[in-house]
Amino acid sequence: MAVCYFHTCMRRQAPLGIMKIVSCYQVFRSIWLTRPAGRFFHIVSGLCAPLTLADFEAINLCKRPLPENFNFAGDVLDQWSQKEKTGERPANPALWWVNGKGDEVKWSFGELGSLSRKAANVLTKSCGLERGDRVAVVLPRIPEWWLVNVACMRAGLVFIPGTTQLTAKDMLYRLQASKAKCVVASEEVIPAVEAIASECPHLKAKLQVSPHSRQGWLSLQELLQAASEEHSCVETASQEPTAIYFTSGTTGFPKMALHSHSSLGIGCTITGRYWLDLKSSDVIWSTSDTGWIKAAICAFFTPWLYGACVFVHQMSRFDTDIFLDTLSTYPITTLCSVPTVYRMLVQKDLKRYKFKKLQHCTTSGEPMNSEVLEQWKMQTGLDLHEGYGQTETGVICVSGRGDKIKPGSMGKPVPPQDVQIIDENGHILPPGKEGDIAVRLTSTRPFYLFSKYEDNPEKTAAVMRGNFYLTGDRGVMDSDGYFWFVGRADDVIITSGYRIGPFEVENALMEHPAVVETAVVSSPDPVRGEVVKAFVVLSAPFKSSNPEELILELQAHVKKSTAPYKYPRKVEFVQQLPKTPTGKIKRDLLRDREWGRT
Repeated sequence: MAVCYFHTCMRRQAPLGIMKIVSCYQVFRSIWLTRPAGRFFHIVSGLCAPLTLADFEAINLCKRPLPENFNFAGDVLDQWSQKEKTGERPANPALWWVNGKGDEVKWSFGELGSLSRKAANVLTKSCGLERGDRVAVVLPRIPEWWLVNVACMRAGLVFIPGTTQLTAKDMLYRLQASKAKCVVASEEVIPAVEAIASECPHLKAKLQVSPHSRQGWLSLQELLQAASEEHSCVETASQEPTAIYFTSGTTGFPKMALHSHSSLGIGCTITGRYWLDLKSSDVIWSTSDTGWIKAAICAFFTPWLYGACVFVHQMSRFDTDIFLDTLSTYPITTLCSVPTVYRMLVQKDLKRYKFKKLQHCTTSGEPMNSEVLEQWKMQTGLDLHEGYGQTETGVICVSGRGDKIKPGSMGKPVPPQDVQIIDENGHILPPGKEGDIAVRLTSTRPFYLFSKYEDNPEKTAAVMRGNFYLTGDRGVMDSDGYFWFVGRADDVIITSGYRIGPFEVENALMEHPAVVETAVVSSPDPVRGEVVKAFVVLSAPFKSSNPEELILELQAHVKKSTAPYKYPRKVEFVQQLPKTPTGKIKRDLLRDREWGRT
């Protein structure tokens, strides 16, 4: 995450209908908002009818067929814009952004619609993109992230979010693998893109969000000034691609999970009802990194399906005092964050703070220990509602409002998900028996599931076992139907909500001359739940090195070679690694040792 010292600050000013764009460095001319030119109707059963929230819920519950066409920008956002005009929606902003330095952005749905039409014209006309082209969006928590993603949907483009912690090597892999034709980058990411752009033959446009001009880069702020607000939203098919998320696995580089307009735009409806418990009057603060799908679920699609306000605080780094002050100052009703954040918050005297509007708190991304749940409840009077899901599935199990909270449990499946514990043969196991957490599918692939791993049919097929989709996690279901996480079936490490494949860390370590061999596993941590630990076999010239200094050197090397959040917080030098007779490293033995299971 980076401080937004470069983004365009947009503030609403009187008279109504005027958006004044104020740069952090200079004041641009005003943009006059015109009547949104969207389309609000689909042909359903021979009749012209607008899609409503009730329709989306019925579709999720299999009580109504999926429409042939759907576009979140046109069928959801533009409808809320209309309801603002008729007074059917409260006066809350659609997006409310602050940075703690006095800068603030408040966009209504009408303003978001107008600006996103201009941005869609920037992408299609200035950047020369066409329907189906892919756009890498690597931005921190700034308003332009939301703006560009909406614009992509309007234009029928496929957006590919990425964390700003990506290195040049990470960017090269993602741009080459996705064949992205455009990259939208912020100040801190631009050098990484510049270093590898010449190796990306499909890349035709580079769009920067920065106050500085650069050769070969287009300026989003400048182009928005000149862009027309007239843009007709593309009539996309419901199952047409809309987003690609890179997700880490045990072996190889991250896979490309492809999502459709309906899997995200309609599939999140039940999440809002059963887990986030949203209403149009709510203000939700989700702290997820913009590179992960949780940001799309909890700070984009789900809140806006319900017409709620998305609140964003762009902190340069997490600070418990700033976090708690923000929660006390702003009218936030719903909080969604990873367990690591709550573990840090309960270390404070929370009774000193008055969360006047806070009503509902959720957590996901990694297992939550029961002690934190109890401390949070004791100090705030609020339950922590856990949720469980994946990049591929969205949220599939929750402890919803009104449900009995079982500390440590992921909760129960949300309708219409049929979650089961199965054995290696695809047979459903009875309560109390450990097995693979899987989702039973119908004869047709559910629209709310990811479409496939792009360009990887083998991996797509590998996550199926009979008529079950395998999550890759192990768990147990109790007699009340609650699910309990046991661990990963593979070696993926989940720390502070980040999924880290051991291969990526091992590959980075092996680039260092001191490393002959290495194995990376998870290790318990009281704050993050688990962290990355590397077992390293040293080369002869480095065996006499100072261990503490060498550990710091290896950690620094990994931070430079790949995204910094992946670096091993623990390093242990060993003479050899345990292996099978065929020479495969037995990571399970190392992991069990770390977790005291041997």
